[in-house]
Amino acid sequence: MALPAVNLKAILLVHWLLTSWGCILLPGAYAWANFSILALGVWAVAQRDSIDAISMFLGGLMATILLDMIIIGVFYPRTGLSDTGRFSAGMAILSLILKPVSCYFVYHMYRERGGELQLRVGFFGPSQEHSAYQTIDSPEVPTDPFAGPEGRGQAPSTY
Repeated sequence: MALPAVNLKAILLVHWLLTSWGCILLPGAYAWANFSILALGVWAVAQRDSIDAISMFLGGLMATILLDMIIIGVFYPRTGLSDTGRFSAGMAILSLILKPVSCYFVYHMYRERGGELQLRVGFFGPSQEHSAYQTIDSPEVPTDPFAGPEGRGQAPSTY
């Protein structure tokens, strides 16, 4: 089954709008959690080849699913909710409902960038960044120790 083409910018725009509207009712913790993760999404858009950027955005989206459930559950007023408050709570809940769908699409973008599902010990595992950058500090060691001019089956030249 082919996935529909979903743009990372569209995911960011939808969650930005819903988070902005959700901030009308919910406290600063909701805004800090969601807008900081959206900043990671902007980083993932800016660096299209970065596996670290998209993986941190994906991890942040998954973390905010749990955080949003806690924040909405704790701070949702039981009585006396105005129309604006109901709208704001509805947008926060809609954002929460859409986050697993967004995680699904972002995971496929992560796989397209070359990321692999790996179990790491702790949050700070080795970076999966693949780069064409080659350092000059450590020279390349030939795989065949006899690959030099003398090791090609020829006798060493005596000048």
